[in-house]
Amino acid sequence: MARRMKIDFVSDVVCPWCVIGLRGLEQALERTGDAIEADVHFQPFELNPDMAPEGEDVVAHIRRKYGSTPEQAAANREMIRERAAGLGFTMPGLNEDRRIYNTFDAHRLLHWAELEGRQSALKHALFRAYFSEGRDPSDRDVLVALAAEAGLDREAARDVLESGRYAQEVRDAEQLWQSRGIHAVPAVIIDDKYLIQGGQPPEAFEQALRQIAAAA
Repeated sequence: MARRMKIDFVSDVVCPWCVIGLRGLEQALERTGDAIEADVHFQPFELNPDMAPEGEDVVAHIRRKYGSTPEQAAANREMIRERAAGLGFTMPGLNEDRRIYNTFDAHRLLHWAELEGRQSALKHALFRAYFSEGRDPSDRDVLVALAAEAGLDREAARDVLESGRYAQEVRDAEQLWQSRGIHAVPAVIIDDKYLIQGGQPPEAFEQALRQIAAAA
């Protein structure tokens, strides 16, 4: 009988390592399908909660936030692209010309999507839109279109965004995970007890999942 697991995936939709971590986790869950039945919940984390509405040039942002030189940033982008490609996800939008944006509205929409049973579909659509298609995840027209692509009602999605609904719920969730020590993403929390940090490869996730299942 498969072991049921609750998995909280804490991440941001403009975090490339979160794409790698999610693909690694999903492939691990495919490999462990005989032993594990997972309920995955996407939890909010904003890399840049104070980001201006117009966003910021990514090279300038990385230099300001991390002190990286343009050469270091370019090497890091290439490594991320290779890791993502190895997991079946292409990132043509991961380039020096892109901008990085505020993602609070995207997290509000993801909160609503979970209530509608379409959270995973919307999460994947958001990752694809930003990293593969270069779309702006802070633009409400883009978010409405992505909601529709994920099987959600277009007008209901717009109403969520324009009304400000679920703002407090998202802030409460962000504060909860920070209070539990999550200050970098991706972070994968299993059954509220076990933490797997970072964009791990499928093999690492598989090993951890099997160990946790065996220990239950």
